[in-house]
Parts: sequence; C-alpha cells; structure tokens
Amino acid sequence: MSSLTTKIKKLKGLKMDEISVRVAQRVAILSERSGWSRHVSLPTDEQLRNLLNLGERNEPRFFASFDAREQTVSEFRRRWPEAEREIVAAANRIADGTFDLLGLRELKLGKKIDWHLEPISGKRTPLLHWSQLNYLDATLAGDKKITWELNRQQYFLTLGRAYWLTGDERHAEVFVSHVTSWMDENPPKLGINWASSLEIAFRSIAWLWALQFFKESPSLTTDLRLRMQKFLYLNALHLETYLSTYFSPNTHLTGEALGLFYLGLLLPEFKDAERWRDLGLEILVSQLPRHVKPDGVYFEQSSYYHRYTADFYIHLAILLRLNGISPPPELEPKLELLLDHLMYITRPDGATPFFGDDDGGRLVTLDNHPANDFRSVLSTGAVLFNRPDYKFVAGGVAEETLWLLGPDGLRSFDQIESQPPAKTSVAFADGGYYVMRDDWSPGANYLLFDCGPHGMANCGHAHADALAIELAAGGRTLLVDPGTFTYTGEKALRDWFRSSAAHNTLTVDGQSSSVSADTFSWKTITSCKPLNWIEHERFTYVSGRHNGYEELAKPGTHTRSILFLKRDYWLLRDRLELSGAHGIDQWFHFESGAAPAVSEDGAIEENSTRGGLRIYSFAPGGAWRQEEGCVSHCYAERTAAPVCVFSAAVEGDSEVVTFLLPQTDGIGYRVEEFEVTGGRGFVVRNGILHDFVIIREIRSRGLAQTSSIVSDFDCAWLRFSGSNSNPDQMLLLGGHRLELEGKKIVESAERLDYWLGR
Repeated sequence: MSSLTTKIKKLKGLKMDEISVRVAQRVAILSERSGWSRHVSLPTDEQLRNLLNLGERNEPRFFASFDAREQTVSEFRRRWPEAEREIVAAANRIADGTFDLLGLRELKLGKKIDWHLEPISGKRTPLLHWSQLNYLDATLAGDKKITWELNRQQYFLTLGRAYWLTGDERHAEVFVSHVTSWMDENPPKLGINWASSLEIAFRSIAWLWALQFFKESPSLTTDLRLRMQKFLYLNALHLETYLSTYFSPNTHLTGEALGLFYLGLLLPEFKDAERWRDLGLEILVSQLPRHVKPDGVYFEQSSYYHRYTADFYIHLAILLRLNGISPPPELEPKLELLLDHLMYITRPDGATPFFGDDDGGRLVTLDNHPANDFRSVLSTGAVLFNRPDYKFVAGGVAEETLWLLGPDGLRSFDQIESQPPAKTSVAFADGGYYVMRDDWSPGANYLLFDCGPHGMANCGHAHADALAIELAAGGRTLLVDPGTFTYTGEKALRDWFRSSAAHNTLTVDGQSSSVSADTFSWKTITSCKPLNWIEHERFTYVSGRHNGYEELAKPGTHTRSILFLKRDYWLLRDRLELSGAHGIDQWFHFESGAAPAVSEDGAIEENSTRGGLRIYSFAPGGAWRQEEGCVSHCYAERTAAPVCVFSAAVEGDSEVVTFLLPQTDGIGYRVEEFEVTGGRGFVVRNGILHDFVIIREIRSRGLAQTSSIVSDFDCAWLRFSGSNSNPDQMLLLGGHRLELEGKKIVESAERLDYWLGR
C-alpha cells in the first residue's frame, strides 16, 4: 500500500474534532518553521510587561515543606541522618559533570554539557526545528530517552535539597550555570528538547521546583529569573498548542496537563495563567474515567506508567488543597483506587513488579529509592487519606512525603495506626491482574497472574505477557518479568523484552501470544478471557485463556489455571487445545542473583537461607534446559539472570502440570507422577504429609480413577498424614462426585465450583 493511500485511509477514519486539532497543530508548525509565529523567540522585556497582570493577586502556595525551611531541614536530619551525606555527594558529582540517568550510573558528561548528545551511542541531533527531527530513528538520535532524561533537569531538585541542607552557594551556582547553558543552547523551537511536549512539561515542573529551592540564593539574579520566566511562558504556549490529545492520549497528555496546571498556578503574574491552570485541570479530570479503570488499574497495562499516573494526581490533589481549590468529586476516589492497586501488587520485599513498559523516569526525584520501589507513593497516600493499610505496606515514612507535605505531614503519618490490608488475595477484574499471597508478613508467599487486556489503542506500552506470572517464595522474589531495557536503542532487544519468551508463560512453536511490529505497535494482539476466581481463607483459584495461538498454521488455545494452597504451594496447569504437532516451551525467568539448578529427581531447585523454590513440570517427553537471560531493573540497565525452560513435543490437545513449591523453614517437597485411568495423578511428599492430586483428562466427561479414588472433578486434592487412610483435608474443584475406598464422599446433582472438607 502506498504512503499516500495509507494517509488517505487514516484520514477517513478520523473524526472532525481530531481533524481540526491535527490541522491546527500542523498550521502552527508551518508558522514556526517559516518564522511567522511569535512563539519562535523569547518576548522582549517590553513585550513581557504587556503579558503580565500587574494588579493585585493572591500568591500561590507551593508544597508545605517550603513554608517552613528550618523545620523541614531539622525533620529531615532527624529522620534520615545518613541521607544528607548521600544528597550532597550526588550534588558534588553533578557539579563535576557525573550523572546517574535512568539505569545508567556514573555517566561522565563533563562540566560543559552538550544538551543534544546521547552519550551511549554518541549521536548528536542537529539544531533543526523540532518537527523535522525523527527522534524514534536510532541512527539519528540514539536512544532519545537518555538525552531527554538529562534535559528534564530533575537533578535540579538534588542540587536544591543539597543547598537547603548545607547553605553552600556552590550548589546554587551549578544550577545557575546549567540552566543558563541550557537556555543558550536550546533556542525556542530548535532541537530535540522541543520535540516532545511531555519533556517540556517535566522540565517546566523541575524549573518551578528549582525556583522555590533557590529563591533566596544571591546567585539567582533578577535577570536570570526574568529569562527563565520568558522560557516558561513559551513552554506554556507550546504545551497548550501541541497537547498529545490524539498523538499519545496517555501519560503524555496527563503529564502535559499537569505541566500546564503547575505553570498556571505558580505563575499567576501572567494574564494567561488562569487559562493554563484551568485547561490543565480540565484535562486531568476528564481523563480519569478513561485512564483509571473501575478497579483502579491504569489502562495501558503498565505498572510503571500506573505509578506516573498516581504521582500526577497526588501532586494535583495536594496543590488544590493547599490553594483552597475544591477538588472535583471524582479526583480523590480515583486516586485512592490507583493507590489500592499499587498497595496490593507490592511484593513481600517491598518492590513492585514491572508488567508492561518501564521507562525509568519520575515526575520528580525526591528520594533515592530503586526504580521498582513505589512505596513512597503509599507513604504520601497514607497521610492524604488517613489509611493505616497504606502506612503498613509503605513500611515507613518516605523522604518524598516530607517534601510534599512538610513536617506536619510526617507527624500525621506517625499518628496513623499501622494495619495490614484487609485482603491477602485480590482480583482486579477490569485490569486482569490477580494477586495471591499467604499474608502480609515479610516471609509471605506471593504470586501475580496477568490475564488482562493487551493494552489500549495501539498498545504501545504493552508486552506479550498473556497468562504470565511473577512469584515470591518465603518473601524472596524469584520469578520476575525481566522489564523493558530500551525503546529505540536497539530493535532486537526491544522485541525480545516485549516477547512472550521473556515472560513466565508458555509459548507454542516459538511464537509470542502477541507479535510486535514497530517500537510502539503490534502486528497481532491477543485477547485474554478470565474464567474463574475463587478466594477462600485456605486457597485461591484463578484461571483464564487467551487466543494468541489461533493464528498458527495449526491453531490452538492456551488455558492456564493456578491453585494456591495457602502456606503450602501452587499447582499450575497449562492446557492446550491444539491440532497437529507442536513444540511448546514453558518459561521461568529468575531474578538476577538466583542460582537454579536441575535436581536429581528432575526438579528445578533454587535454595538459599532466605528461602527457595522447587519447580516440577510434567508432560510426556518433557525436559528442562537452562539459559542465560537478563533482567532490567530500570530502563537502560540490564543484569545477567538465569532462565529455566521446560520443553516438550506435543500432538493435539495437551497439558503441562507444574508444581511451584516454596522451600522454607526446612520444608522439602518432592513430587512424583503415578498412573490414573482417565486422568493424571501426582503425589506431593513433605515429611509425614503426602498429598494426592487427581486431574481429569482434558475435555473428558468421564471419571478419573485409581484403586482407591474415583472422581469426576477437574482437580481433586487430598492431604494425608502419617499412615492415616482417611484424608485430613480435601479440596475439589469443578465436578459432582468423589468416592474414596468405595465410599461416596461427595455427590451433587449440580456441578460444584469447589468443595472443601476435612
């Protein structure tokens, strides 16, 4: 299809509102490139005076920590006595031209920074009009996210905190030197740093924070403040002209809206300020129903972008409260839903799983938590909403909470009585995430199951993670989503990190459930369907399927079910409805630092004093192999990590049965398969305990039988101890009838979802 035909086809699919916005933006671009637009140069001093509202106005309030500098610094030193040294050391490294950007550490950029250089690839983008730069082209821009991360200038907040803590004017001088250099080398509308409205919004917010930190510094002269004010004015005009309403109506749009809100609220001297503020607020509120699903899951199916969204609305809620503006009624309930989801998916070790894309950035950087530690959001949320459960999962008050809510916010945090969340296992049915755990102790067993939509629109930040899991055993994170690593830096790595083979799921014939196309698009998109969710104090059960393998030459469907016997182990079943012969692979990606190995009895075993895991997978002719993979804990960083793969050649309908057995407190599980007529049988041994698991054949309407057990349940679990012939516990899923030693134990005319007894 020709380029012109493609464009015409796209145009026909657009609504009039979108056409008018896109045409207006295109006209604005052409006006800038021709030099006709007034936005291509800074206003003169005289023009600036005409833009200002010189009448009386209320001074806006910034975050509460800035109302009480001495008390804030005193409280900081009392709570985090070691942190001052770390902040000052980071500020000194910045002064020497050494930066930590995303997952990259100790980048030597020099004291004179080249703002257009991507330091890893060595690519330097030309100083052309921003619309003429294809920043997705790695041959032109390298990995543009690395360039943009530096140019967000969020490290100004590190310099600002160091300045407050020490009073050392050198930190202010570095800020002045860098912001001056940036303005010199980034004239309005020229270069890569004007190419993304979101980056302009984030940089504007960083500048506004810096102006608060350094407002008493003699280095921040009137002339410099005036020049920054002119740039911020152009930033606001650029944002409202080039909003990502139809380009990237996700965190790009809401981040830009927050930038407009910040600019309009904190620069009330401009006549246009009220319009910027109100437009930003209107967009943020209007996007809530779309961006936040009814269960609180962010609509792009990405935990990292979920965190961005929670940060956006936390800042909005705080600034509205401080400035006496009544929050729209839907704002705070939706924000609590966002925080609830982050709370429940938090692992026992305090980290958050990376499902979907992780871009490594932050709205602002006010602590040194790892990229996958989102607990500072819950710390602040605990105070905003007086939530004992947020406080419990946060594990302690965060430094970020001090800077956002001031010393009084920390005292409020102290007064909340910490309590674990009300639920242990939770279904987020709209988002398709299912969390199961024993309890909220640091040594809990935890599993996250992904059975949700692939993404939204073109699914730009989605991964092919249908039916994937993450797992912690005895509190130790062992099975993980390897993350993202890159967007535009290297296509092969971008494709691998998004593929099904890079997730803890099952692949057929080496095929991903969804197949990627370009950096932020897909050739095929799978659809997941949740089937069951049962939550009980003794067990949790979930199942779902996807249709991603219906495109194969010999098509099929993958169904995965997970039974969690709390304080015991997981039983995982991968059922494949297939025609013809296929090769299947079941993937297990371990956290870096783990050391799994194949044991003598054919299990994958990973043990340590901090807890371990044994994995048994059963399929005819199946065998394990081990590979070296990698995990990215933050964008642009990757670390070697082990991968274990269970592979088998199958014909027609097939099933892989897997036991995931935490090895804690001296518990040593062993699993063996035994023959069952009409099904499959397994015995799980642990000391004097032995569990029998009887699984009926796929699609069978008959009985699964042993010499002593007859069952038509899809799965029957019976626990015996010692030499007892009567089971101590029984759990039956999906059926009518169970006989034991010729005696009817269960018989029901109606199909039972489950039956639990002793």
